[in-house]
Amino acid sequence: MIYTKLPHTEIEVSKICLGTMTWGNQNTEEEGHEQINFALDKGINFLDTAELYPVPAHKDRYADTEKVIGNWFKKNGNRENIVLASKIAGKAEMTKFIRSTGFTRESIIDAVEGSLARLQTDYIDLYQLHWPDRSTNYFGQRGYKHDISDYWEDNIHQVLETMRDLIREGKIKHVGISNETPWGTMRFLEESKVHGTLPRTITVQNPYSLLNRLFEVGMSEIAMREQVGLLAYSPMGFGALSGKYLGDRMPEGSRLSLFPQYNRYIGDTAVEATKRYYELAQANDMTLAQMALAFVNTRPFVTSTIIGATNLRQLEENIGSIDVELSSDVLKGIEAIHNSIPNPAP
Repeated sequence: MIYTKLPHTEIEVSKICLGTMTWGNQNTEEEGHEQINFALDKGINFLDTAELYPVPAHKDRYADTEKVIGNWFKKNGNRENIVLASKIAGKAEMTKFIRSTGFTRESIIDAVEGSLARLQTDYIDLYQLHWPDRSTNYFGQRGYKHDISDYWEDNIHQVLETMRDLIREGKIKHVGISNETPWGTMRFLEESKVHGTLPRTITVQNPYSLLNRLFEVGMSEIAMREQVGLLAYSPMGFGALSGKYLGDRMPEGSRLSLFPQYNRYIGDTAVEATKRYYELAQANDMTLAQMALAFVNTRPFVTSTIIGATNLRQLEENIGSIDVELSSDVLKGIEAIHNSIPNPAP
């Protein structure tokens, strides 16, 4: 395994992070525990979860993933050797059963306390805002559409004040954001620079894959210049970059067969791009999954790549991507496909 540091800290994390959003729905608690044990044996020390998980969000399964992890800690201990990240759910129609107040001081404190109890731990290493409070472009919305009627006086200062107080209490260690834009990221950084007692945002968890490289357009410069590490999620495009959906296939039990609403990675142009990437991987004696993950692993702005799997075979292949080296010819081939079909699945 390769290790890096969370920016502006001395915390070492594995370059591959174990994502957990299937535990409690597609995966049982026993299977979740098997995945943790397997990942630890392979050198992974970084787990990412959220109060929203498992997906899709549902009141009958609320925060079940955190409970799975908490039960593992209760059974195995080992908390000090794991870097744990979680998130507060944003305001949305799908999360009204959780809360509808947005990121108020009360809601953040309530969310952290709930996560700590479910995770059966005294602290969370990295606490993240799952998506912005304001209306902006994320979750597959390609461009920003300004609506003057949707005026929003941002509460970023108050959010960071609350996070600062939770850090002082030892309940969280560091702050991250997710599904953010360049404007939002810089606003968080600005507040902590101007007000020196506020915690610095150290990571941003955004989608990044061969099918969605929009992070490179504006966010990558911020990531590099400001040292805000990307925790790349959906590096496999909801499994599309395994190639299993090519040829109009829809494997039984696959994520997109269970949740057809998550179809952003299997539109016509995305499928065509995936086909070309698959052919490139095959011509170079590697699986599409390992080529796709190896590409993300090696981007200079990526702190860790968040992988997810529903079985140990997939998990082993995904973790194995850390040992895959992409030749200059493969990288040129990837760029040629990207230039021909750029970002087909934002």
